[in-house]
Amino acid sequence: MIYELRIYDVNPGKMQVILDRFRDHVIQLFNKHQMKITLFWEDFDESNNRLYYIVEHASMEDRNLNYDRFRNDPEWIEVKRLSELDGPLVKKQESIFMKDVPFFENK
Repeated sequence: MIYELRIYDVNPGKMQVILDRFRDHVIQLFNKHQMKITLFWEDFDESNNRLYYIVEHASMEDRNLNYDRFRNDPEWIEVKRLSELDGPLVKKQESIFMKDVPFFENK
């Protein structure tokens, strides 16, 4: 299993919009494309304007295929277009890839 920690630096004034987009659309679209979000956080210090979440992937190949399908999904393209009519929501996105260690069971 591969765990992808995604970190979004959200543009000022856009946090609620991106949270709504995840709640109303993205999580369901991820599920449709076999991408499971296991944890989701907003930075404790709101001035950081950061969003964090973890997506589980069976392999890096599966991750790449699933993201390609997601990014090309007409529903996602329209959701993104409509939610960004007043400008982009994310200033910067970073992914960190992790795997389990043999001595600790992550459940």
